[in-house]
Amino acid sequence: METGGNSLPSGPDGVKRKVSYFYDPEIGNYYYGQGHPMKPHRIRMTHALLAHYGLLQHMHVLKPNPAREKDLCRFHADDYVSFLRCITPETQQDQLRQLKRFNVGEDCPVFDGLYSFCQTYAGGSVGGAVKLNHGHCDIAVNWAGGLHHAKKCEASGFCYVNDIVLAILELLKVHERVLYVDIDIHHGDGVEEAFYTTDRVMTVSFHKFGDYFPGTGDLRDLGFGKGKYYSLNVPLDDGIDDDSYQSLFKPIMGKVMEVFRPGAVVLQCGADSLSGDRLGCFNLSIKGHAECVRYMRSFNVPLLLLGGGGYTIRNVARCWCYETGVALGMELEDKMPQHEYFEYFGPDYTLHVAPSNMENKNSRQILEDIRTKLLDNLAKLQHAPSVPFQERPPDTEHPEADEDQDEEDGKWDPDSDVNMDGDDRVPLSSGVKREYVEPESKETDDMDEDERPREADPMLTESAGLKEPNSVFAAVDEPNVKLEPGNSSKPFDQPVDKNP
Repeated sequence: METGGNSLPSGPDGVKRKVSYFYDPEIGNYYYGQGHPMKPHRIRMTHALLAHYGLLQHMHVLKPNPAREKDLCRFHADDYVSFLRCITPETQQDQLRQLKRFNVGEDCPVFDGLYSFCQTYAGGSVGGAVKLNHGHCDIAVNWAGGLHHAKKCEASGFCYVNDIVLAILELLKVHERVLYVDIDIHHGDGVEEAFYTTDRVMTVSFHKFGDYFPGTGDLRDLGFGKGKYYSLNVPLDDGIDDDSYQSLFKPIMGKVMEVFRPGAVVLQCGADSLSGDRLGCFNLSIKGHAECVRYMRSFNVPLLLLGGGGYTIRNVARCWCYETGVALGMELEDKMPQHEYFEYFGPDYTLHVAPSNMENKNSRQILEDIRTKLLDNLAKLQHAPSVPFQERPPDTEHPEADEDQDEEDGKWDPDSDVNMDGDDRVPLSSGVKREYVEPESKETDDMDEDERPREADPMLTESAGLKEPNSVFAAVDEPNVKLEPGNSSKPFDQPVDKNP
């Protein structure tokens, strides 16, 4: 078996992994608006499948602590985050200039609870990074995250806050190098742009290219300055099938793991690359899509799995349920168990669906040329870069609620989905979350020695912002962490489990 990066204590590929799964039961209540293809309800459907396939009892189930304004501002501009916090459907007509400035209004509409939605999905991704940093799990999962188009100063492509960039910044506090892999049908432009000039983050995106949103991700886009050759783009055409996709994915990612040797991997599992997606044009089966998860898992490197696109929501739920099983090392029965969304999956009521007979426009020669070019570029990286490490920056405060209920086996009851709230949040009658007071932090005296916050690394104390809002080349020279003035050495709260 090919291996790479830092080995985990869990051992070889056949051994079960310790998985932390982040889910907020309110996530499915957010609504982009009538006719909008992005439907957070798909996360609730995924969770229901996980519950009824019996997967929750094999994972540490956690409700994410919402990301605070200062957490979001570690990457995003202060005025943009402030705008997201204040804008409402009732006030948007008074802020037309700001809406245009921040690209909010059409693809990225204003809806009830928008800011809480951003806090929730970003909190899950950063919380997963914190769990991985402390070695509390081998794999962390946040299917609500993966919103890869958001930029420092603007929304884009249904994405408002770039939870992926925030999670990578958290991982960089511990790991010298972090790998980002994107299998959404759309180019992962927001993440690539954020790290375009650094050699500490390698971004690899497999996507449809050519007259397709967002229009970036050319094979020739390689990174800039110190980041040259640390951005890899795999441009694909309509109809790519499982075999063609894996003929690129495995040799390229195998070489990336060998050359870059990341300490952690973030895999964005956008499900709009599946066959039959409402907005997509690829022809991957769920097993073909999940093979990417299985392959990255096999390297035994700390792994953060995130969601992303996916607009035929019954297939999104199927895909992410199956991929959670892959993360756990469990094979799931194709016959779907009865559950509250069972009618969505008719007439077959199966986990897997057959791909279509659409034409694969990716010829063998084109695929070979892409593979050869990218492997040549990777050969120009002589060895994994290293950075002088000093003290580790403090952790982001994420004392997320532990959703494992107090039962004899300490595992989650799949039938108790609606009663997961372990804090004082009270949903509004409309189903939109209200903001709530941050729970008090756990005192540092109660922490294990390896969980105490460290002084900030001087390399990570400047802004993580782009030099210009929308320039691909004006990216983060070093993926730095913005700390509030006067608080650079203030201890951050640690994630607290009610049942550690």
